[in-house]
Amino acid sequence: MRELIIEDKQEGYKLQKICLRYLDKAPQSFIYKMLRKKNIVLNDKKASGNEVLKVGDSIKFYLSEETIMGFKSDKSISDKSILECSLANKNSDKGPQNKSISDKKIKNFESLIVYEDKDIIILDKPVNVLSQKAGPKDYSINEMIIDYLLESGSIKKEDMQFFSPSVCNRLDRNTAGLILAGKTPHGSRYLSSLLKERSLKKYYMAVVKGNCKASGIHKAYLKKDEKSNKVTISNNFGGKDSQYIETSIELLKYNSKEDISLLRIELITGKSHQIRAHLSYLGYPIIGDLKYGDKTFNNSFRSNFKVSNQLLKAYMVVFPEGNEKVSGKIISVKPDVIINKLFGNI
Repeated sequence: MRELIIEDKQEGYKLQKICLRYLDKAPQSFIYKMLRKKNIVLNDKKASGNEVLKVGDSIKFYLSEETIMGFKSDKSISDKSILECSLANKNSDKGPQNKSISDKKIKNFESLIVYEDKDIIILDKPVNVLSQKAGPKDYSINEMIIDYLLESGSIKKEDMQFFSPSVCNRLDRNTAGLILAGKTPHGSRYLSSLLKERSLKKYYMAVVKGNCKASGIHKAYLKKDEKSNKVTISNNFGGKDSQYIETSIELLKYNSKEDISLLRIELITGKSHQIRAHLSYLGYPIIGDLKYGDKTFNNSFRSNFKVSNQLLKAYMVVFPEGNEKVSGKIISVKPDVIINKLFGNI
């Protein structure tokens, strides 16, 4: 008989998924058969496999060693490693055991952290950094988070057999600002549910060409061309690939000398390139945006103000009331230095 004791890193998963991770070479039909015959039990009781696991739950496998070893690969969940992880979490005061990145990277990464609790972490992503890797050699915010959590001892490599921390929202490579990530399954589910329900308010600052007269909520349709990685906006539905979007625009300041506006954007729907393309469609392209911007304007600001990236930043999120530590909080970051240079202190 083998026994697995569920810890907080595995909490929230269904029994069938953990069984399939443990006996990773076994077909799903075998797992269900063993559950029906009570050869696999949860807390010493018959189970269906759909039960959501909690910390402290016991899964027992009443199978021969030959059967267990026949259905386990080297990459499967190890009951030994889970026990070791449990003892380490309860008894170890020795600090982090997994060194994966340099102290310099850790120090730089920690300067990006805006908020952190047991379940979630929020970062201020710099420009020219990917939210998630696009190629095998990319080192994105997602990998940085995992390395940081391993380095700090918040997770161990064994935990990642069950769950891998991951960002829950994405920003374009050239868009700076707030990235939200789940450190635990609970944190990821919480953030994902807020984004799906649109109960998390997301605000951006953008510097655009012209004196913006478009304050209000704008509705349209967005269609993406995967080959060019570019989207087009239309006021009319454009078929099955056309996605409905809503963007809220508020004018904060106008610089008449440079003929530019500082806008606060609330992203009501979050689609690829939505803010950049929608503002350009409305006649107010973002300064520094090479894909949807005004080339002449961009060249002028590159020469006069050393603007080398698009002036768009995800600067604030507002969490709804609830029972989480972050509930009801307003998380924000300061505008970039160039914003204060162009519009005075914000």
